[in-house]
Amino acid sequence: MTARLTYDSEHLQFRYVVRDFVRDKITPFNEDWERAGCLDRSLFTEAGKLGLLGFPVPEKFGGPGVEDFRYHAIVIEEVNRAGNAAAGIAFSLQNDVVLPYLTDMATDEQNARWLPGTVTGETVLGIAMTEPGTGSDLTGIRTSAVRDGDDYVVNGSKTFISNGQNGNLFVVAVRTSDDKHKGLSLLVVNSDTVGFSRGRNLDKIGLHAQDTSELTFTDMRVPVANRLGEEGQGFYQLVHNLPQERLSLSVGAVAAAEGVFAQTLEYVKARKAFGKAVASFQNTQFVLAELATELDIARTFVDDCIAEHVAGELTAARAARLKWWTTELQVRVADRCLQLHGGYGYMREYAVSRAFVDARIQTIYGGTTEIMKTIVAKDLGI
Repeated sequence: MTARLTYDSEHLQFRYVVRDFVRDKITPFNEDWERAGCLDRSLFTEAGKLGLLGFPVPEKFGGPGVEDFRYHAIVIEEVNRAGNAAAGIAFSLQNDVVLPYLTDMATDEQNARWLPGTVTGETVLGIAMTEPGTGSDLTGIRTSAVRDGDDYVVNGSKTFISNGQNGNLFVVAVRTSDDKHKGLSLLVVNSDTVGFSRGRNLDKIGLHAQDTSELTFTDMRVPVANRLGEEGQGFYQLVHNLPQERLSLSVGAVAAAEGVFAQTLEYVKARKAFGKAVASFQNTQFVLAELATELDIARTFVDDCIAEHVAGELTAARAARLKWWTTELQVRVADRCLQLHGGYGYMREYAVSRAFVDARIQTIYGGTTEIMKTIVAKDLGI
């Protein structure tokens, strides 16, 4: 029997805490961060003070030890529904994407070094997979790590790295042999390591406040003690964590789409054209009726997948179905809502304009829509 998603009183109280945090600590500063091209790093420590980070980190490493993705989902939903996509990505990376590599794959000795700061927000996490010539193809990774005694000597570069400027601890995918799948390994790298350098903060069409950077490694010596698991297991470690990453992106996509839809509904009720409220025109009513229905379907789908994940039942194929469907819907909702704003929707002072450009990347990172459909097709045996 398929699991059903439910929230208890503790989850609901936690949602109020997150909602207040978003209202007070994120939304008022969105424009400042957009102009700066980066979130203020204090956002992470402020979140840490309220217990919004590191849910699964064991108590012995300073965390609550809560293995319950519903708390993760609440953070993602509240941040994204309020139109704070850049902050949503930052928190998703910290809690949902990178942290599992440490909690699930690191030794106690490693976690004693790395986990406490992820809970307080003093350690900001990033993951460095994508390279200039690889895109979604993990097997194409070329950054080399050559064993030299107790160290690996790492050379190469990464691009499109989220939290690239704020991050100070990165899980880096490297090539330790020529084997297509068994030649990848994961190293955990501090940003103050000699040979580690940050490139420019990339100039994107959207998500301006999310620091997305190039990273370069030049004869960077990383201790073997910083390797996650066995050498050659990197490909399988990366694939293992992708379903939760894609679920996290989907939760954010639906919440963001719900948020811009709600704003648009209020706008068309108040905005007048030809002496009547824009909401009174049949085209407006039909567009919003269609979007409301599709969002209802998407909410049911994402909640069902959250419930499966909490129960340990979410498959890679279902996560792929969810990711492509919800992110394509987010793009479509933002586009139709901007259209209903008319010329004002093209003005940056209206939140719908930012929702439109911020949504576009969703169908690309975390695995493109085309890659997701390939995964689904393989699951169908074709």
